[in-house]
Amino acid sequence: MRGAEALLRTLVDAGVDTCFMNPGTSEMHFVAALDSEPRMRGVLALFEGVATGAADGYARIAGRPAAVLLHLGPGLGNGLANLHNARKGRVPVVNIVGDHATYHNQYDAQLESDIETVARNVSTWVRRSSSTAGLADDAAEAVAVAMGAPGQVATLILPADVSWGEGGVPATPVPPAAPVVVAADRIDEIARVLGSGEKVVLFLGGTALGAEPLLHAQRVVEATGALLMAETFPTCMERGAGLPEPTRLAYLAEFAEMQLAGAQHLVLVDSKSPVSFFAYPGRPSDLVPAGCTVHELATPAEDAPGALRALADALGAPATPSQLRHEVVRPERPTGALTSQSMAAAIGALLPEGAIVSDEAQTSGLFNPGATADAPRHTWLCLTGGAIGQGLPVATGAAVAAPGRRVLALQADGSALYTIQSLWTQARERLDVTTVLYNNRSYSVLNMELNRVGLDGEPGPRAKAMLDLHGPDMDFVAMAQGFGVPATRATTAEEFTQQLERALATPGPTLIEAIVPPIM
Repeated sequence: MRGAEALLRTLVDAGVDTCFMNPGTSEMHFVAALDSEPRMRGVLALFEGVATGAADGYARIAGRPAAVLLHLGPGLGNGLANLHNARKGRVPVVNIVGDHATYHNQYDAQLESDIETVARNVSTWVRRSSSTAGLADDAAEAVAVAMGAPGQVATLILPADVSWGEGGVPATPVPPAAPVVVAADRIDEIARVLGSGEKVVLFLGGTALGAEPLLHAQRVVEATGALLMAETFPTCMERGAGLPEPTRLAYLAEFAEMQLAGAQHLVLVDSKSPVSFFAYPGRPSDLVPAGCTVHELATPAEDAPGALRALADALGAPATPSQLRHEVVRPERPTGALTSQSMAAAIGALLPEGAIVSDEAQTSGLFNPGATADAPRHTWLCLTGGAIGQGLPVATGAAVAAPGRRVLALQADGSALYTIQSLWTQARERLDVTTVLYNNRSYSVLNMELNRVGLDGEPGPRAKAMLDLHGPDMDFVAMAQGFGVPATRATTAEEFTQQLERALATPGPTLIEAIVPPIM
């Protein structure tokens, strides 16, 4: 058995049965092995950043990793931004990077590079397989590392001769590390903090934002009066009627400081202590208020859902929260001008039950969370690492992971252009993805930042031109159609609502280009 065949069989036996790829010459034996392992689904992407982002989206919904296959160091470089996002979101990804044959490296061929150094930027585990006989064992360990608590990007470097060599033997799956149970004395300590009568913020992230842990967090809130908050850009958050809606920490540091003002205790639950996204002249980077004590109920390596349940029980909270709205409440269908607010109302009015929302709407999506808080139950995926170009690939991977659910990609125009090739994969795979493309012809968030970084005087026309997407105006309807995705354009609230309703009911991918004014 060739190494590549043993590799694929090992991956599938370990639960990794989908591989997003943009392969090259060094990976041809992996590609050929797909015909010998029909349980592995190969999904082709036209750009490596689509493949890595799709693997991220797949894992967030499936709860287990996909593999991604990249071509040598340059291919890894092209996929790096969305691997960064996966790392920041603690998403499990098995990242396989093909390389030259071991004996060919010495010749410094055109595509030769230091793959390990590049991979360590986004991977906690990097290994170069050195033999065909050991390849499957390396793969089994990569899957275990990726799936462990917390989720990680594990990079396996696959030399071509290791892949094509004979003598491969499939390996037995390796059990991943289970989340560590939080010690009872820590639960008791946090319970005492919450019972102190002082102002406490319960700050959730990661695995604490599933439906069950959210309900346990609400039990804690109702028993103690704590303020329930969540990270700015959660990896995967369950939302909708019958679930609490944590206040998400604001993106702008000055607003986040206002949200946390007066807090005497900050309790982290699978989350990071809040810091400003960027440094600004004269403003602190650490957003924890002076005099506030930070506690950690559960680290990313620990069982955050179990810790919240134990904490609620230790506080004597009722078994079921009583202060939740269980009925679905939707906004009215909007009319008139097409704005960020009217689009949010339309989305809230039409969002299907069980939908998956991939949110990279940036500034234009400001009103969407409020308009959908009491919609039917759905899952919300965010831009975890701040590297734009994630929204369309994540939507693609999520749709592969959940073929029975409608995926709604809320996508800004500027960041869409980083990975617009995702649309082709959606069309090829006939994925149920509806993309709402907010076209304000501007890097609107950067226009806002330009005025916040302490410049001397008003930015001039040459600076502003670098953040403007006019001249020529881009036609996203034509782009989508060129990739095989049916598309329409909306310029009024009525048009958008009608087009969205039709798109959500249409099998396969669709795109709506919404012409909206910048809000900043």
